[in-house]
Amino acid sequence: MSDSSESFDERLQRAKLDAMKELAYGASHEINNPLANISARAQTLLRDERDPERRRALEAINQQALRAHEMISDLMLFARPPRLDVRPVSLTAVVEQVVAEVSADCQRRGIELAFAADGAAPEIDGDPVQLAVAVKAVVVNSIEAIGQGGRIEAAIARQEDALRIVVRDSGPGISAEVRTRMFDPFYSGREAGRGLGFGLPKACRIVTAHGGRIWAESAGDAGATFVIELPSGVPRS
Repeated sequence: MSDSSESFDERLQRAKLDAMKELAYGASHEINNPLANISARAQTLLRDERDPERRRALEAINQQALRAHEMISDLMLFARPPRLDVRPVSLTAVVEQVVAEVSADCQRRGIELAFAADGAAPEIDGDPVQLAVAVKAVVVNSIEAIGQGGRIEAAIARQEDALRIVVRDSGPGISAEVRTRMFDPFYSGREAGRGLGFGLPKACRIVTAHGGRIWAESAGDAGATFVIELPSGVPRS
């Protein structure tokens, strides 16, 4: 009975992923084109607009169009992630890149962002581009959960046969129920500010492709810790 149930669950998951691929390709073709036109038009109007209120409205239109485009890109990446381009990767360099990319947003929000590496720059075999995408998804989740003010701490820790990227934030906590499901793209009962969209599922997809694992820890009332654990080597298949 257990084997039959597991087999059914696997088939159901595969069917969901297949349906998601079709949705992603359809959305990419049918939605991205009008989004690009909306963004281009808003940027054109911005060049000649001097009224502050209208400029803010046009900037909001442009930002929301770009956000929708990014959501479709996330959907496509999750449904069909690209093949890993495996090479020696410095996790310190990966996290430093992400910190640089989000620092301006953190400053605007008054969020303190700190990063500490454990000793010399550790290296693993992995895809630096995809790993940066995964780490950024986790950090952005913390930024959006905090909103304004607060603190995010990123660190790299050595394990016996693996390395960990740890991201701690002062945002709202995560209940035990949500914590076990927040990396599942098919879970719709997520708490506000945590795990919305495909950010965390995308990170999970990339980390597991590297033979690693990702999880969240929280006291349930305040703050959360996300752990990305990666093995020292990744098969080059």
